[in-house]
Amino acid sequence: MNESLLATEGAAARWTCPFCALLCDDLSVRVSASGASLELADGDCASARIGLAHFSGTPSTAAPLIDGRPADLADAVAVAARILAACRQPLFGGLGTDVAGARAVYRLACKTGAICDAAGGAALMQAVRSLQDRGGFTTTLAEVRTRADLIVCLGELPCGEAAEFLPRCGLEEDGLVAQRHVVVLGDTIAAQAGLAVLARHRGISTEVVPLHGDLFSTVALLSALLAKRAARDVPSPLASLVERLRAARYAVIVGQTSRLPAQGALIIEGVHRIVGTLNATTRAGALWLGGGDGAGTVNEVFTWLSGLPLRSRAGPAGLEHEPLCFDASRLLADAAVDGLLWISSFDPTCGPPESPVPLVLLGHPELASSAARAGSVFIPVSTPGIGSAGHLFRADGGTVLPLVPVYRDNLPSLADVLGSIAQGVSASRAKAAVP
Repeated sequence: MNESLLATEGAAARWTCPFCALLCDDLSVRVSASGASLELADGDCASARIGLAHFSGTPSTAAPLIDGRPADLADAVAVAARILAACRQPLFGGLGTDVAGARAVYRLACKTGAICDAAGGAALMQAVRSLQDRGGFTTTLAEVRTRADLIVCLGELPCGEAAEFLPRCGLEEDGLVAQRHVVVLGDTIAAQAGLAVLARHRGISTEVVPLHGDLFSTVALLSALLAKRAARDVPSPLASLVERLRAARYAVIVGQTSRLPAQGALIIEGVHRIVGTLNATTRAGALWLGGGDGAGTVNEVFTWLSGLPLRSRAGPAGLEHEPLCFDASRLLADAAVDGLLWISSFDPTCGPPESPVPLVLLGHPELASSAARAGSVFIPVSTPGIGSAGHLFRADGGTVLPLVPVYRDNLPSLADVLGSIAQGVSASRAKAAVP
């Protein structure tokens, strides 16, 4: 893990992409012809292309900032520690990091009593709250790839950061599953176009099933029909889908948490009722795509270290979890916090929200402009999978993949910076306690 890809393997090397939660490991990366950036040498993924374009072909030499002015690392760490030590209720947001960074975030959060919420916290909490309330049956990319003969996509085909989901599941390869049927529950132009492309592949049939009302009512009706409860005026496409689900050897229902409407946890609970009913007679699972930019990884780490997911804190009352009250946007809007630590190692477009509170920003060098004000500290940190090694949890939650750096970075790791800040917080508080 200490070796870098391009240093040991030449101009192009196989690479695991950290820029979405699918963690595709079938890509190759190289320095562009101009040397100005990194680019894909093999494979095609919009998320990977966009992510790589933000990195130079050579390691970054970006410097920290204090109040928008250049500073050395030691001074920036000291000021960051003083800011956090003085906070009565800090907020740690963004949380774009890997396993090692998440462990360091948790240790510092316990030391400062911080509330922690990821940049995609609202979408992440949809699945978390449903799991807390009802439990569920989830599956993995490998299971979908080798077993699923019926795939039902909620609302639309996976898109955006999850656009490579169906190729990752082998739908463009012959022989993995003899015959697959792909359904989109929701009739859109994009869904029809995407299914038309899929249908060109051998062994794949496709179908669009219009919603019966909205997605909430459609999922509820499907659940009722599968449980053999009486229902009036059932559209024939939905009735046919019920029979397909019952007849499938392995049905998978797929949704993107970031694309679900408000109160989407109710949809997730409905899907898990469907899956639970099917599992009494056949095999079925759900797969929720989300948790990119490190959010899913940090949530996993917090859960194993504390027993609680994000939107939690170690405060005066002990461990507390408030999935609604501890929403970062709500806390900042209500002036309920007096300091913000924002972390974004992967995505330079994921900057901190506007807020007058003191800011400590740790992340991609391009985020420097977001801390160009008084009362702020910016420390550029290395990106796992680009300038340093690391580990991320994949979207299906059961797999951790190692990230090998493309080159050896000049920037410190987030874990190292947070460790130094934690030491500074302890020193500041000890000094303040001396009469």
